[in-house]
Amino acid sequence: MAKMLDGMEALLRGEVPPPAAATLLGMRLRSFSAGEALVELDATAAHGNPTGTVQGGVLAAVADAAMGWAYMTTLGEGEGLIECDRLDAGDKLVAHAVSTRMILRVAPSDGR
Repeated sequence: MAKMLDGMEALLRGEVPPPAAATLLGMRLRSFSAGEALVELDATAAHGNPTGTVQGGVLAAVADAAMGWAYMTTLGEGEGLIECDRLDAGDKLVAHAVSTRMILRVAPSDGR
C-alpha cells in the first residue's frame, strides 16, 4: 500500500503527472485519506451536453476516479486494481447497451 500512497502523495505535490484520462478531462486528485478521495473538475462547456448540463459520462469518469483513488488507499502491499477492457477486432473499446424498459420513480435520491 505504501507504494500507491507514495504515488498519490507525489501526484498531489506535482512531482508526477496525473493519469492521461484525468489530464484529458481536466480532473485532478485534490486530497485523500484512508478510504476516501476528493477529485475536482473545473467543468466547462466542453464537458456539457445539449441540455446545458455536464455530460453523464464525464460525471461517471469523475466518480470512477474518486472511487478508484479511494480504493487505492485501502490496498495492501502487492494488491492492485482490476482492469477491464472490452475491445473489438479493431482494438477499439466498445460498449453495448440494450434498453428493455424504463421505470420512472418520483422519489428523492440519496446517492453517495
